[in-house]
Amino acid sequence: MRDNFKKAKRILGTNRPTGFHVIAVNGCCYGKDNVPNKGDYIKLCGQRFWEFISGNENLYTEIIEPLGHRAKEKNDLFLQEYAKVINKFSLEFMKMFCDPSGEIHWEEVIKFNSGRNKVKA
Repeated sequence: MRDNFKKAKRILGTNRPTGFHVIAVNGCCYGKDNVPNKGDYIKLCGQRFWEFISGNENLYTEIIEPLGHRAKEKNDLFLQEYAKVINKFSLEFMKMFCDPSGEIHWEEVIKFNSGRNKVKA
């Protein structure tokens, strides 16, 4: 990354007769770094990054709330659908491999999984 930053600065510097000043920035969407100046580049994390790209010092919290809300909605929907699949799979398994008391007939499971397919004539 540092090599690429140096190369970009060199290319931009030689193509600009006015001595265009280039500052390389490593942006990180989250976290904290209280020493952003890394010598060859600036590292901006969390609030500093979001403020740098938007000009809004509160953007980092303004975008998190709606994202979190949408993620919770999707997660709740996923959990509902996942529970249905587990229930359906469990019912099918019990019908095929369990007796009425719920005991598993392991020999039937093994035959189903590893037995020879019966050829229908």
